[in-house]
Amino acid sequence: MAQDIIDGINPTRMELLSLKNRTKLAVKGHGLLKEKRDALIKEFFDILDRVKGIRENAELSLKEANEALVEAQIAMGDLAVKKAALSVKESIDVEITSRSVMGVAVPVTNVKMEERSIIDRGYGFSDTTIQLDEAAKKFEESLKYLIELGEVEKTIYLLAEEIEATKRRVNALEHIMIPRFQNTEKYIDMRLQEMERENFVRLKMIRSTIEKNEKAAAAAEAAKNAEA
Repeated sequence: MAQDIIDGINPTRMELLSLKNRTKLAVKGHGLLKEKRDALIKEFFDILDRVKGIRENAELSLKEANEALVEAQIAMGDLAVKKAALSVKESIDVEITSRSVMGVAVPVTNVKMEERSIIDRGYGFSDTTIQLDEAAKKFEESLKYLIELGEVEKTIYLLAEEIEATKRRVNALEHIMIPRFQNTEKYIDMRLQEMERENFVRLKMIRSTIEKNEKAAAAAEAAKNAEA
């Protein structure tokens, strides 16, 4: 048992009372951490279900965008497409905030992107084709999916880290700390009982010695009186 108890513990009633309070807190903390772990796991799998759909949408949108870009390159030539791309104005504003999932701060993205015309994009009518317009539109759609995908994948990563950390804390309390507290309580209780028995035996011996001394003194007094 010695290796399963808290080192340097004093077997006193005050220490036993303090240890019982610590054990109660540890048991309560263990329960709360288990609830947190279970809630995090549920949230993790709920988001994991979303990832597949978002990734599929992003892949499909990128595929269509690349196909439209190839058609634009065929129709206009690579140099013309590159020239048009260089003249495109930035069109997206991403606001990143956060929300709390069981104490874990996960990202929330707010994408501000309006549907744009050729003029809004910055390249002209005369030297571009409808295929380029379609490619630009598809890539803008893809960007939204990619940002959303980044949000949920980062969330999954953060939740997975917290789940693992919480599981370690739950296991440490369940298999190390709480058993150690309980074993130490048993050890202190056992030592207190031993000390009580030792005190009882000591008091009994003292009482017996006193009684013997009293009897001896009484006998001596009686003998003295008899001689007189």
